[in-house]
Amino acid sequence: MTAEPATGRDRLIQIHDIIRERIMMLDYPPGEKLSEVALANEFGVSRTPLRRVLAGLEDEGLLRSVHGVGTIVTDVDFDELAQVYRLRMELVVLIAHLDPAPLTAETVADFRALHERALALRQTPAPRDFAALDRDMFLAINRLSLNQPLRETGERLYFRTARIWLQAITASDIDLENEADIYCRETKDILAAVEAGQLDALSHLRRAHIAMSFERMR
Repeated sequence: MTAEPATGRDRLIQIHDIIRERIMMLDYPPGEKLSEVALANEFGVSRTPLRRVLAGLEDEGLLRSVHGVGTIVTDVDFDELAQVYRLRMELVVLIAHLDPAPLTAETVADFRALHERALALRQTPAPRDFAALDRDMFLAINRLSLNQPLRETGERLYFRTARIWLQAITASDIDLENEADIYCRETKDILAAVEAGQLDALSHLRRAHIAMSFERMR
């Protein structure tokens, strides 16, 4: 069965996600100016739809438009980081209560694969792989609710500050091996909650993990 061709909207979502990923992974670091011409040429679109994508990323707090300068990647200060983390801690608990998705065998397999990635990362820890794993863990947990506004809000908040961890790892003496060991224990607990069908336990585990992660970054 062949896949249906992507619509124009699908293409813009794809471009949005690619640029967001580059910001998260510091391929576009804070303060970098993005060239509309270069991006339009890269993605094979005109500047008008590209500007819609950039405007969306600006609404999400990842970019800002500076008159006479252009589109700049934003930075995140500690006060903003703290506020976002506190809100994320409260929102994750709602996943178990607002239109929870059924926990299927496929769901369990997804979380088992994430735990296996965490185990592999503990053997050979790398900052970029760590960031990608945490992103995928967030997205997997976010999918456990079918409440679209909750999912969209959670996603916006996550990507608004996700790059801070990667910045902290590369600019400080944070022990990456210790972080990987902690993360393995966290993914093991989350997997056990999924296998037991305990969404409420999972959401509270994740809340505690977010809180502890923020304290370690402080």
